[in-house]
Amino acid sequence: MKIKFDQVNKTYGSVSALKNINFDIEPGEFIFIVGNSGAGKSTLLKLILSQVKSSSGDVVIDDIFLNNGDKKDIDRIRKKIGVIFQDYQLIPDKTIEENINISLDIVEFPKDQILSKIEDVIKKVDLLDRRHHFPAQLSGGELQRAALARALAVEPRIILADEPTGNLDLDNTWNLIKLLKDINENEKTTIIMTTHNMDIVDSLNKRIIKVENGEIIEDKKEPEKKSKNNSSKKI
Repeated sequence: MKIKFDQVNKTYGSVSALKNINFDIEPGEFIFIVGNSGAGKSTLLKLILSQVKSSSGDVVIDDIFLNNGDKKDIDRIRKKIGVIFQDYQLIPDKTIEENINISLDIVEFPKDQILSKIEDVIKKVDLLDRRHHFPAQLSGGELQRAALARALAVEPRIILADEPTGNLDLDNTWNLIKLLKDINENEKTTIIMTTHNMDIVDSLNKRIIKVENGEIIEDKKEPEKKSKNNSSKKI
């Protein structure tokens, strides 16, 4: 699904969160959105997710205008977007399997395929032995992999990852990034990730959109492949 921001502004009362935002994201890209806290990164994701609407300008996904498009079309777009958050946002009194099941119910996934889909995504993130555990019984890395499994279950064409490594240790951070990279490369899923961690950004050599005070100050396209010796860590 192609994403287009065309002269987008977003204000909250007297606060200007985003100013004249313009960019396109092609299907299958891997994008990092970087910037300080309060720069506007999360607002960009909320606009893509239709959690908020732009104050002016247009956010367009697959030729659907999210500000004033038909509700059925917008709901269809939303069902093809998976989301993972820094704080996981798993339902605490539901097992990992049940959390995934709820997401599948929301997108009206065929009921006769739900169990096989749950098994598939739990296996993909290496949590088969934790499927009947509750969130409180999992480590931070396991929680984020469970959240990724939930996002993958709906067969998304876009994954929004909002500071997904913020609560993870180093090993779990790189494990999650490798999973996202593999999903992007093998399934051609668009990944849009906000992060403060420039080691992650430098490791992948992907497109970088830098936001400062609600404005895009740099849009650096994916560079040519470099020698592996140019970075301290490559995935």
